[in-house]
Amino acid sequence: MRQLSEKIAAVAPSATIAISDKAKKMEREGIDVISLSIGEPDFDTPRHIRDACIDALNRGETHYAPSNGIPELLLAISEKIIKENRFPCTPSQVIVACGAKDAIYEAMEAVLNPGDETILLTPAWVSYEPCVQIAGGKIVKHAVNQKTFQLDDSLLERVNSKTKMIVVNSPSNPSGAVFDKKSMQLVADLCEDHDIYAMSDEIYEKMVYGKEHISLAALGDMAQRTITINGFSKAYAMTGWRLGYAVAPIEIIREMGKVQQHSVSQATTFAMWGGVAALKGDQHCVETMRTEFDKRRKYIISELNLMGYETAPADGAFYAFVKVAGDDMEIATRWLEQGHVAATPGSAFYAPGWIRLSYATSMEKLKEAMERIRRVGGK
Repeated sequence: MRQLSEKIAAVAPSATIAISDKAKKMEREGIDVISLSIGEPDFDTPRHIRDACIDALNRGETHYAPSNGIPELLLAISEKIIKENRFPCTPSQVIVACGAKDAIYEAMEAVLNPGDETILLTPAWVSYEPCVQIAGGKIVKHAVNQKTFQLDDSLLERVNSKTKMIVVNSPSNPSGAVFDKKSMQLVADLCEDHDIYAMSDEIYEKMVYGKEHISLAALGDMAQRTITINGFSKAYAMTGWRLGYAVAPIEIIREMGKVQQHSVSQATTFAMWGGVAALKGDQHCVETMRTEFDKRRKYIISELNLMGYETAPADGAFYAFVKVAGDDMEIATRWLEQGHVAATPGSAFYAPGWIRLSYATSMEKLKEAMERIRRVGGK
């Protein structure tokens, strides 16, 4: 048999999905596993969003739509960007994709040439690097300050003539940290001074606790060089809908559109009507979920600290990032096999010695999970 793609062979499987799959296998074997390994809200999609999708199905919105998205959703997104994120946006600067992950992949394909370097701020979500790899680019990792989880001038040392992009994720998966104005301005200055594109993944923007969410594209002239990634999975509990979007300069959207036309064609037509309802409807549902996440956040951080664990600043998203004394892979395996608590090793996020716990589950399960971790230990 002839050799398969070397490019894809070099891409590592998703560690977050791998640990989730192992936990599900244990559950099928009858083991009571509490999964804190995957970032999925445990709430139902709000009723008015589901109703909008059902209405769309009933009126026959089951056929092809414009590849970049239905006009109603493109307009709703552009209005949302102007109002909430505070930078200019027209519907022609928006593309709707099959989830934020798809938008990230399309953007990498649209911007990067083979050998182009992308700076990745670590700890970082597991899928950025594979998207860069598939596009032919190269990742250059830069660790944030592991005390403050902010940026400093050492970032400038990563820039060279091959640097094409920097990826920013605030609030952060996995750390839950929120970049402050100083850190974001540092990125903006770097991009403008060295003619670099930025990708700002803001999928967790609605899950911020006591801090300010700053959109990178709102700083200076950054709207001219920033690809803002967002979606509906986290804020509206719509993970299975596979609905995300990107906002960028028109020339980038045009190239992303080509990738979409020749791959997934478009996001699901009737799902996009749910997206319209999400953005245009009552936002009380978002605040209700955020308030509940905040309660869980305070509980789990307090419990972990009482056990003697150090945690990253959990100012956003729905993750507790826990520093452990020892091999994070070994400790996470012990928590799963002995304590029946599934968590994701920090090594998956380029942060050995840390473990990510998702608190996107019920308070009852969180309390039981903390008791199990306390019994098993692993500091």
